[in-house]
Amino acid sequence: MSSVSPVTLFSQLPLDPALVAALEAHGVTEPFPIQAATLPDSLAGRDVLGRGRTGSGKTLAFGLPLLTRTKAAGRRAEARRPLALVLVPTRELAGQVTEALDPYAKVLGLRITAVVGGASINRQTAALKAGAEVLVATPGRLADLIDRRACALDRVAVTVLDEADQMADMGFLPQVTRLLEQVRPDGQRMLFSATLDRNVDKLVKRFLDKPVTHSVDPSAATVTTMEHHVLHVDESTKRAVTAEIAARKGGVIMFVGTKRGADRLTKHLLGQGVRAVALHGGKSQPQRNRALDQFRTGSADALVATNVAARGIHIDGLDLVVNVDPPTEAKDYLHRGGRTARAGESGTVVTLVLPEQRRENARLMAQAGIRPATARVRPGDPDLVRITGARKPSGTPVALPAAPAPAAPAAKPAARRRSGGNPAGRRTGPGAAAGRGGAAGRRARGSNGRRAA
Repeated sequence: MSSVSPVTLFSQLPLDPALVAALEAHGVTEPFPIQAATLPDSLAGRDVLGRGRTGSGKTLAFGLPLLTRTKAAGRRAEARRPLALVLVPTRELAGQVTEALDPYAKVLGLRITAVVGGASINRQTAALKAGAEVLVATPGRLADLIDRRACALDRVAVTVLDEADQMADMGFLPQVTRLLEQVRPDGQRMLFSATLDRNVDKLVKRFLDKPVTHSVDPSAATVTTMEHHVLHVDESTKRAVTAEIAARKGGVIMFVGTKRGADRLTKHLLGQGVRAVALHGGKSQPQRNRALDQFRTGSADALVATNVAARGIHIDGLDLVVNVDPPTEAKDYLHRGGRTARAGESGTVVTLVLPEQRRENARLMAQAGIRPATARVRPGDPDLVRITGARKPSGTPVALPAAPAPAAPAAKPAARRRSGGNPAGRRTGPGAAAGRGGAAGRRARGSNGRRAA
């Protein structure tokens, strides 16, 4: 642990004055606990291991020192040789990290780009060739670019591994290890994770030099502003119960176990008059982006997702997450639930449990440290309405616009990531006005999504 005392204001930190001014312009003056704890050490160049629950503000916790130290080095990136690297497990998370850091990179004159699967590798190659000081990447696509000699990591002096526990869980460990072996051996490394398992510990021991550890919120802690409910349902009524919850006033993310199940439920909800979209690894990147944008802006009221969205997706003001299919691991439960009650807001997590799932679900809840309220419900039950805001759907089928076809390549290479082009209502940075009824952030929120390429 570090002996450095946490700070209470960003202005107390050795941040570039332009960064402090940009934070204040976004209404951000007070760091969240994970930021207050880690920033003094990370800004001093120490290797840092930060552990905090999802939604705790980890993006700025590593982003601000990464940008500050990269700027202070006084170097411009050469073609194909970034100076700082953020490795993330999913495409969606890469986009959100890039979007969250882009305004602050700009004020420092730093170029930031993201490389992920499902997008044009030629455009990404062009962006790297033009030079980018900061690279946000999923491991698979970055490895592809390195194999093509379109990128080299030998100049990377600051490396961040975000959502490290998921990286290890998803079988990325050999690939991540090979990438970390290529960055500068004398550089700074920061590892942020919600949990620490044995695989994460392997990365820490191998790649972090005398790291200072900051743990904010126990890894399996129940968020104090989050309610947990288990609703016992019968097979014959589960689908109707699900449709009534989806027809509530306000958005809801519904998690299911399979891609096919997500598509089936989405089709059923649309048929019942609920504006629903599906998000899973079988969708193309434009389709996934479209689904998220429709949900963020309120064009869709229900987002039906597999675990592809269980990490990193930030939706302002989201107050309900439903496990239509209970997760199989406690870690998945915590990360699914982490889509609500983010950054001090309140929220409810509901799990629908069939009779044959009761024993296994009880074990999982105990493992996650959760003591849920329980109720047996049928369609229209008062308890169902009270807990979820369920309403009877109209029964009139609705349709949402399909995702547009991918745009043709631009005449000129996209050498830099642009800050424009956000859909209406979409959050563009910490402190931006919230959608779906959420309050505008007065403190720094991290923007933390699933499937890497």
